[in-house]
Amino acid sequence: MKDQRKAYAYAAVVVALWSTVPTAFKLSLRRVDYIQLLFYSSLFSFLLLGGILAARRRLTRTVRDLRTEWRRSLFLGALNPLLYYLVLFKAYELLPAQMAQPLNYTWAIALALLSVPLLGQRLGSRGVAGGVLSYLGVWVISTRGDVLGLRVADPLGVTLALGSAFIWALYWLRNTADERDPVERLFLNFLMGLPLVFLACLLFSDLRLESGGALLLPAYVGVVEMGLTFVLWLKALRSASSAARVGFLIFVAPFLSFVLIHFVLGEVILPSTYVGLALILVGLSLQRRMRGEV
Repeated sequence: MKDQRKAYAYAAVVVALWSTVPTAFKLSLRRVDYIQLLFYSSLFSFLLLGGILAARRRLTRTVRDLRTEWRRSLFLGALNPLLYYLVLFKAYELLPAQMAQPLNYTWAIALALLSVPLLGQRLGSRGVAGGVLSYLGVWVISTRGDVLGLRVADPLGVTLALGSAFIWALYWLRNTADERDPVERLFLNFLMGLPLVFLACLLFSDLRLESGGALLLPAYVGVVEMGLTFVLWLKALRSASSAARVGFLIFVAPFLSFVLIHFVLGEVILPSTYVGLALILVGLSLQRRMRGEV
């Protein structure tokens, strides 16, 4: 049953939770390295998704589906959680949160760009304009406002943050033809991806933590960023009589996150960050209009 008020309520909770994510990433990375964060957050997300399916009495059936879906789930699990969060967490390790978060937000632009070669779609004039504006915003943020100086603050970090956007876009494009329940699909992706994450942690990091308290923030990242927000966002979209109006609320999250980034992390939010983010969001708005979402 459609209920727009309920949809807004779910979406508001998701936006509020999303706004905490950049700060949670940075605080986590003060206690663990980016590969440890990937492993433990993926583990907690996997347990959450499994618990949700168990509560729905669909866990056994979902695991049984793996017999026919393991190849697709393995490929998608290699993208998310392994590759996407590996790249994203490293970007957050290298960059200030106020830079990493807006750059990762360009995934919707990356989605439009990848749709041209992978789905045969046309970009259109609004799509081109949206892409140009968004990547102009990327340049403003990456150069910290020195747009003519041709000096990017941290080339590797910026490349990783933008790369994470393309990985996420590819992941979503590969999900477009998958008609399985989204929560079941995500659970199987994590089921197949978690051993890969574990292997990466054994090879390139260490499972040992300094203290038990070091698990709290990775647990928050796994439960909130990787699991709970996904489920609540699905509820918002399914309850909405106008999904476009609900979807537009995602533009609020970056500005809310700046409040926490400033007061919790102590980062001074640069004017160039606001300008760059505004350009990115205008570009995203043009992309949404091109797809008829607003």
